[in-house]
Amino acid sequence: MMKPVHLACAAMLAAASSIPAEDTVLQIDPSQTKVEFTLADVLHTVHGSFLLKRGNLRFDAATGKASGELVVDAASGASGSGARDRNMHNNVLESGRYPEIVFRPDRVEGKVVPQGASKVALHGMFSIHGAEHDITLPVEVEAAGGQYSAAIAFNVPYVQWGMKNPSTLFLRVSDKVEISIHTVARAAR
Repeated sequence: MMKPVHLACAAMLAAASSIPAEDTVLQIDPSQTKVEFTLADVLHTVHGSFLLKRGNLRFDAATGKASGELVVDAASGASGSGARDRNMHNNVLESGRYPEIVFRPDRVEGKVVPQGASKVALHGMFSIHGAEHDITLPVEVEAAGGQYSAAIAFNVPYVQWGMKNPSTLFLRVSDKVEISIHTVARAAR
């Protein structure tokens, strides 16, 4: 027969295991976010950047379920060449028609530790040029004191996803663009 103190401890443990885990809610700081792109061509490599408009992420560490969004201003894309940027906005991204590039996560694969380094995969829908694409992003996270620094690197097969390849007769570029994101997020209070 269980003693009353053991019975009380067992009841508390059972009750605690039935309480849902609290979601981690992160607010992403646009001022501490770099969204950079690299497009290779036969003569040189083009580098540029975009601005993050807003971002937040909510995830349940126990289940991996995630939500939120990262919203990039498509019209902010800049490579340092006015002519190249006009072509990118008018003919490739059509940023006047599709002003935002959005990633909406639905799950985190792996565990994000509250202190130290983690490597996880963030799965969700990537919306660009009027279409959504299923994607999994590899994320390296460094956490300390409620602040999370994240590095993400992935390729966007923009031609396969329905956008125009800006190659010309004399200039041939890759049909994929490399994206890297470095950001800082803080736990919402």
